[in-house]
Amino acid sequence: MSAEATGPTSAVRVRWGHPKDVLRLRRIGRAAVRGTAVRPRLPDALEHVAQAHRRHHPGVDLGPVRRAYVLAEAAHRGQFRKSGDPYITHPLAVTLILAELGAGTTTLTASLLHDTVEDTDVTLDQVRHEFGAEVGHLVDGVTKLEKVEYGAAAEPETFRKMLVATGSDVRVMSIKLADRLHNMRTLGVMRPEKQARIARVTRDVLIPLAERLGVQALKTELEDLVFAILHPEEHARALERIREHRAGPDQLAEVAGAVREILREAGITAEVRIRPRHVFSVHRAGVRRGGLGPTDFGRLLILVAENADCYAVLGELHTCFTPVLSAFKDFIAAPKFNLYQSLHTAVADDLGRVAEVLVRTHRMHRVAEAGVVALGDPDRVDGTEPPGEDGERADPTRPGWLSRLLEWQRQALDPDTFWSELRDELSRDREITVFAEDADGIAARGPLQLPVDATCVDAAYARHGQAAHSCIGARVNGRLATLRTVLRDGDTLQLLLAPDSGTGPSPEWLEYARTPAARVPIRRWLEGRPATEAPPVATGRAPLPAAFPDGDAGAGTEPETAAEVPGFPMAPVRLARCCTPVPPDQVTGFAVRGGAVAVHRGSCPVAVRMAATGRASVPVRWKSSSASCRVTLRAEALGRPRLLADLTEAMAQHGAAVVQAEVEPPQQQRVRHTYTLRLPDASGLPRLMRAMRGVPGVYDVAREVRHGA
Repeated sequence: MSAEATGPTSAVRVRWGHPKDVLRLRRIGRAAVRGTAVRPRLPDALEHVAQAHRRHHPGVDLGPVRRAYVLAEAAHRGQFRKSGDPYITHPLAVTLILAELGAGTTTLTASLLHDTVEDTDVTLDQVRHEFGAEVGHLVDGVTKLEKVEYGAAAEPETFRKMLVATGSDVRVMSIKLADRLHNMRTLGVMRPEKQARIARVTRDVLIPLAERLGVQALKTELEDLVFAILHPEEHARALERIREHRAGPDQLAEVAGAVREILREAGITAEVRIRPRHVFSVHRAGVRRGGLGPTDFGRLLILVAENADCYAVLGELHTCFTPVLSAFKDFIAAPKFNLYQSLHTAVADDLGRVAEVLVRTHRMHRVAEAGVVALGDPDRVDGTEPPGEDGERADPTRPGWLSRLLEWQRQALDPDTFWSELRDELSRDREITVFAEDADGIAARGPLQLPVDATCVDAAYARHGQAAHSCIGARVNGRLATLRTVLRDGDTLQLLLAPDSGTGPSPEWLEYARTPAARVPIRRWLEGRPATEAPPVATGRAPLPAAFPDGDAGAGTEPETAAEVPGFPMAPVRLARCCTPVPPDQVTGFAVRGGAVAVHRGSCPVAVRMAATGRASVPVRWKSSSASCRVTLRAEALGRPRLLADLTEAMAQHGAAVVQAEVEPPQQQRVRHTYTLRLPDASGLPRLMRAMRGVPGVYDVAREVRHGA
C-alpha cells in the first residue's frame, strides 16, 4: 500500500511508459496462470511461506501462490520502499505473517497481490480473470481510495470500504492487519510525526479490530510497536524491568515444574508452558497492580486434548494449590465475543508464589492466537468446523459487533462522523448478550449482542433500526423500565413501541445512547426536523411535530377524530399533546397547516398564549363523551420498592395502555412518574385517576399540561 496512508511503504507508483511494457506485464500474468506442463519449483523467495503454509495445510497445492508471486514480482519490479528494500519484500512479509497464522491458500494469493492494483498497472479485472472472484474481492477490499479524489476523507472512506468488504469476507481484514503489522515493524524510516500519526490510527482502530477478530498474535505485537512510538520512556522502563527479571532465577518455572508433576501423577496428558508477558502487558500489569512480583512477568499455559480435560486440570490445580477465587473465569462455557475460549485461574503454592494460569485445548489455543485467520477461510477443510444445515460451514466470523458496525455505517454519511463513531465503537472491549422478546414473551429473532453499558435505547435501535424512533420504554426482566436503563449480561428485554408513527427521539436520548447504531439515526432524525420547529421541552420525552406556523412546538398534535368542527365537516382534527384534551373537557381549536384544526383544552397555557397574540380560535365540540382518548397523567409519590409495578398494574386493570412512561430521579424521598396513556373510553379517566391515587405511597395524580417551548 502506498506510503501516504499506510506508513512505511513508499514505493513510486510505476507507470509503464510504453505500450509494449503493458503488454509484457499482461503476458507475464497469462503465463503465470497457464503454467507449464511440468510444475516449476517454487521461487526461493517463497520457501519460507511454503513451509509455514504446509505446517497448517499439509499437501496443499501452492500453484496459485506461485503464480501470484510471479505476477506481483514483475508488477512491483523497479519499486523500492523507503528502507531501500525492493517493494516485493513487503507483500512477501505480509504473506508470511498470514501463513504462520494458518491462513488458507486464497488468502495468501490475495496477500501477495494486495498492492498491485493500488501501486502498479495491474487492474482489478485482470486479477479477477486470472485468479478468480474471491481473490479479486479480497484485493479490492484492501485497495485504498485515491487521495487525489477523496482528499482528507480518503483514510476514513478507505476504512469504510474495507469494513463493508469484511462484512462479506473477513479475510479482507486479516490481510489488512498483517499489512499494518509489517508496516509498523519498518516504521523507523518515517518522519517522527508520521510515525506518531500512523501509530495513533493503529492504536484506535487496527488493534481493537485485531482484538475483536481474535487475532491475539497480531494484536500483542502491534501493541508493543505502538507503545514504543507513542510512549518511548514508559516502553524503555518496561523493557528494563523485563531484562532485570530475566537476569535472575525464574520462580514461575519452579511453579510450572510442580504443576507438571501434579498433572502427571493425576494421569492427565497436558503440555505446560510459560507464556511471557509482552512489553505493553508488563507495563499495563505494573500500573494496575502498583508493581510486579517475581511470578508476574508471565503466565502458565496448559494445553490439553479435550474440553473435559480442561476442567480436570482445573480440579487438580484447585485441589493441590490455594486458588485465588476472584481470578477464576470460565470462557469455555461462555466464550468471549471474539471466539476466545479458555479457563482462567490463579493459584498460590506453599511459598506464597501466585501464578496466573490459562487452560485450553490445542484447538482453542490456535483460535486464541489466530482468531478468524484460522477459522475464516471457507476453503479450510480440516474438520474443525461442522457444516451447517445447508452443507456449508457455519460462519463463525460475523459477530454482533461487526453486524452493528455495518448497519450504522450506512447511515453515517459524512466521513468525520463515521471516523469518530468508529473509534468510539471500537473503544469498547466487551459485550453483553440480551434476550429480546416480543409482546407475547416469545424470543424475537435471537439474542442481541451489545457493548457493555448499553441501554434500552441501544437495544431498540439494534433490534428495530429507524423504527426505534417510536420506542417509548421497555420491560427489563419483566419490570417496566425507562429507555435510559443500563442493560446487564443475560437480561430479558421487551421493547415497547408507540402504535402510531408521530413520536420520535428527543435530544436527551443522545445522552444515554452508547452505540453509533443508536446515535447516528437519532442525530440524523433531530437534524432533519423542519426549520420551523422549536427544540422540544427537555423532559426526556419524544420531540413533538411542528404543528403551528409560528413555531409552537409545545402544541404537537395527535391524529384523533373524537372532536368535528361545526361548519367544516371535512377538516381533519388533531388533539394537542401539550394538554391532551379528553371528553368532557372544555376545548377550543386553532387552524394549523394543511387545513387541519388543533384542539386544546380551554385552560391550556399554549391556547391562552395564542389567543392573547390575536390568533383566531375555531369553535369545536366533542362527538361523544365515551370516545377513546390519549391522556398524560403525572403521579407524585413517596419512593418505595414496587411502586412502578403497582402503578402500572392499576392502569392495566382500568384498560389503560401505556404509550410513554418517564420516571424522574428521586428527590428527598419523593418521585414523579409521568405516563402517557391510551384509554378505550374517556369517561373512565376519573376512575383511573382515583385508582392510581389509591396506590400506597401516591399522594397526587393530575393531568399533565405542558407550558410550551
